[in-house]
Amino acid sequence: MKSPNNISVLALDVDGVLTDGRIAFDPVTKKEIKFFHVHDGLGISLWQQAGHHTILISGRDSDCVDVRATELHIPFVFQASKDKVKDLEEALSSIGCSMEQTCFIGDDLADMSIMSHVGYSIAVQNAVDEVKHTSDWQTTRTGGNGAVREAIEHLMKANGTWEEQVRTIQSEHATQ
Repeated sequence: MKSPNNISVLALDVDGVLTDGRIAFDPVTKKEIKFFHVHDGLGISLWQQAGHHTILISGRDSDCVDVRATELHIPFVFQASKDKVKDLEEALSSIGCSMEQTCFIGDDLADMSIMSHVGYSIAVQNAVDEVKHTSDWQTTRTGGNGAVREAIEHLMKANGTWEEQVRTIQSEHATQ
């Protein structure tokens, strides 16, 4: 079994991982609407504050994904991806990290190829069976409902950075 100890890059699918997979459209603007969970956002912030990297790779293209990525200071966002492995390789080249240092979180069949290329892969609880069988670990939470935060806690506890980030947040809130 693969170990999450050396993971420093978190690559995420969006629909079904950062969101619950439902897609809605504003009736006036016809723009896509997605719901993101606040726990996932804090988890990503803690992950990045610990010196790690985050990459979003989605097969769809949606303005609200760019808005969320900007809020979370995620510099690498690939939308309408036709080749998730190629897009990940491009981002890793810029970051200076390897596939072995990367974890990908997925939920559906289009994620299986990239999951087999990375050092560690995670399936959200409501992923399709094929993805669950491909993954190294599975969350107990569903996509869009804190699964990314759960995965980040798993990774950070494995590499020893979780407790420090929790202490930092506790001390910040104690002074407010």
